[in-house]
Amino acid sequence: MVQDHTKVNQELMTIASGLRIDLPKTLDAEHERMRQKLAGLHGKAFDEQYMRDMVEDHNKAVNLFQQQAKAGRNSELKQFAQKTLPTLENHLKMAKETQA
Repeated sequence: MVQDHTKVNQELMTIASGLRIDLPKTLDAEHERMRQKLAGLHGKAFDEQYMRDMVEDHNKAVNLFQQQAKAGRNSELKQFAQKTLPTLENHLKMAKETQA
């Protein structure tokens, strides 16, 4: 999963750079709260919260990529979403299986 995310992030950064879009360099407020919450947990409590977060985040990502793949206005970003969506769907499936 880390390899997939790293590859996708690098590709997205290349596309964004070509489109002159600045990508965030820090966590947004939601993910910073998530990081702080996880930092205070250990053992089973950490594992359970982490997997809840992974399922929720991958659900959000799949929904966003589905929208972009269907109705995106920029052809390069639309193609990127279409290409990346199966990987995200697989990650969501793995996250749900691990959570269960």
